[in-house]
Amino acid sequence: MPTWDSQGPIYQQLADLLAARLLDGEPPEGQAMPSVRTLAAQYLLNPLTVTRALQTLSDNALLENRRGLGLFVNPGARARLQTAERQRFLEQEWPRLRARLRRLGIGPEELHWEETAQ
Repeated sequence: MPTWDSQGPIYQQLADLLAARLLDGEPPEGQAMPSVRTLAAQYLLNPLTVTRALQTLSDNALLENRRGLGLFVNPGARARLQTAERQRFLEQEWPRLRARLRRLGIGPEELHWEETAQ
């Protein structure tokens, strides 16, 4: 169960969480998203909050509303999301992370990001 913080609206935090799941391939492209009621129960949120999060994903062309059937993951959604997330990381997160690594004196040889977690 995620912990909602005060950094932003809960609907946006949920949209970010669902987007991360889409990046992981859950649900796969062309498949239905869980229903609003299912997500509301799963995350203990008001259905209106869930609806707003799903609308955010729809507005970003990641989901398609099929009238009477629900929301489905658009073909190519994962690739579009990955491209946008990579750009955001490289432009916003990486410069801060690189600066922090420099302050801490951590060099590339110490990072070992290719190793698997043990």
